[in-house]
Amino acid sequence: MELSSLPELYARLKGIKHIALDMDGTIYNGGTLFPFTIPFLTKIKEMGIGYSFLTNNPSKSTNDYLAHLAKMGIEATREEMYTSAQATIDYIKANHPQAKRLFILGTPSMIAEFESAGFISTADDASDIPDLLVVSFDMSLTYSRLCRAAWWASRNIPYIATNPDRVCPTDKEVVLVDCGSIYTCIEHATGRNPDVVIGKPDPRMLEGILTRYSLKPSEVAMIGDRIYTDVRMAYNAGAIGVLVLSGETTMDIVTQSDLKPDIIARNLAEFEDMVINAYANTI
Repeated sequence: MELSSLPELYARLKGIKHIALDMDGTIYNGGTLFPFTIPFLTKIKEMGIGYSFLTNNPSKSTNDYLAHLAKMGIEATREEMYTSAQATIDYIKANHPQAKRLFILGTPSMIAEFESAGFISTADDASDIPDLLVVSFDMSLTYSRLCRAAWWASRNIPYIATNPDRVCPTDKEVVLVDCGSIYTCIEHATGRNPDVVIGKPDPRMLEGILTRYSLKPSEVAMIGDRIYTDVRMAYNAGAIGVLVLSGETTMDIVTQSDLKPDIIARNLAEFEDMVINAYANTI
């Protein structure tokens, strides 16, 4: 839904009780924290608005993300983090309760998170048959493990991908090939797509936050730098979709997109100004 007037914009902003924040491209770019991020977090907390960090990037465990944020000067709690790896774990436990043995195409940090949740990570061995295949954003990817994942996909076992992102934002001069591109490679080799793709834009990513804080979708603003994940998930979940232009998306992409964000801001600082103006305005 596009906000058609200033009064409507102010009314929606005044109703926000919680902000779900994408990470890469929104609060930082690669290893570089945006200068407006900490002032933004401080201000919205002063205004009584809660926030959570919601990321499609499952390559780090929750503890690794908290350490990464702390190194940048952001003190966060486990309750304030929700990754697509956590959402995938929740999905498997709810929908495949008998699945314990997983072949996981993912980083060692992500595999450790699954193992700490009670799963067994199977080896790159045709005799070590998993109950389920999980494909993810794997920066430690090796050719043999990619081929093994394709083999299990071809065997018709349950197959889940953690997120649909084609690339991961970075401040380095390189393209970081993400989960969506990896499972497209497997699809090209085997003819099979994942049964389920977790992560934004799947509304289950936001439902975890709604449940945790007893919120209605209309009380949550999802802020991110991508239309096809962040804004689409907000739309799917009935939340407010806020696009920031500090990451992947340009106005040219917005113009060409069939889905328009509820709100567009250059960055978190501009969105902060919008919220402050909404509370100060009596329209």
